[in-house]
Amino acid sequence: MKIADRPINPSAEADGNDHRGRATANIARAYSFASLSSYSFRDRWLIRAADLAFFLAIKMIGKTVKFEVEGWENWEAAIQSNQLPIYTFWHDRVFLATYFWQRRGIVVMTSRSFDGEYIARFIQRFGYGAARGSSSRGATGAVVEMVRLMRAGCPAAFTIDGPRGPRYEAKMGSVLLAKKTGFPILPFTIAANKFRQAKSWDRTQIPKLFARAHVYIAPPIYVSSNAADEELQNKRDELQRALDEINQRGEEWRANL
Repeated sequence: MKIADRPINPSAEADGNDHRGRATANIARAYSFASLSSYSFRDRWLIRAADLAFFLAIKMIGKTVKFEVEGWENWEAAIQSNQLPIYTFWHDRVFLATYFWQRRGIVVMTSRSFDGEYIARFIQRFGYGAARGSSSRGATGAVVEMVRLMRAGCPAAFTIDGPRGPRYEAKMGSVLLAKKTGFPILPFTIAANKFRQAKSWDRTQIPKLFARAHVYIAPPIYVSSNAADEELQNKRDELQRALDEINQRGEEWRANL
């Protein structure tokens, strides 16, 4: 039977259109500024000010940084056969990571809070998406939203020891996302030779002007769709080891300069 002769199922066609419509709406929401109507006038002003301040600081300093990359073949391996990477890194490297991976449509989990809103806004200015989930489901809802967005074609990223630590301790988020989507985890780090550290729980590294930065990309990590608790824990441990190893290589690179 020719394709044109196949009987059309109106309900199936409507369901397909509805699914595509929801996916399009989810993507549009991730890459658009959220409404600030629930915030006070003062908080709206502060969110907009913080958004622009972080965006300009990252853009201006990032332009002066000289990047060197090691392990790009691992990134290439992670995107073979139309796969999407789940970029995974430590929270204190977020400044240069935001600049280095910009304009790739990467979706990042953000909280529904004052801090989460200005963070969502300045990363969206760099071409990232923000997965917030529903206000009632919190982080779980955001993970569900990231699954939907990855299935719609958007890569994702995790600051894997965030949002509040413990510092340099990998959590399970990217492992669970890899299981749900079938896409690989891509651990990486960025080491700057000159930087200041913020007085925050993660001691965020803020590179100095004209710094050098070495990007280390580890081999992708795959998680099977039927992984049970033991395998998930093993994959989390594998991710921890990968991040520890490339972090150590970054420290050695800095010390040898």
